[in-house]
Amino acid sequence: MTNGAHSVPVVLVVEDNELLKFFMVNLVRLAGFTAIPASNADEALAILESRSDIALLITNVVMRDGMNGVSLAHAVDKRWPSVKIIVVSDLLALSECDLPMKSLFFTKPYHDEEMLFEIRALIDPQPG
Repeated sequence: MTNGAHSVPVVLVVEDNELLKFFMVNLVRLAGFTAIPASNADEALAILESRSDIALLITNVVMRDGMNGVSLAHAVDKRWPSVKIIVVSDLLALSECDLPMKSLFFTKPYHDEEMLFEIRALIDPQPG
């Protein structure tokens, strides 16, 4: 623990469905974190290049524009290894071997309580 300054962890939410993005952003904020929305992988990568405070990436797999969420997860893991990753999909069931080692996969629809638990556990793994 350093000085009294406390920064709120930042979560990048990548979802091309505006309603689903709205719900995920609100869920992240409910968890007590700052949420930054992005509509596709290119937008997400531009945000990551411009900020050094992203703690967690939550991405949908299937997106209309550009690379999919699995490719985005691997690109983020390679370039920003400290960023934790959650991948979600309602169309595909992915196995651990499809994703970067430290990432999690959720099938939509997921339970908000479970997602909140995992977001908090990834960002602040300290017990308590």
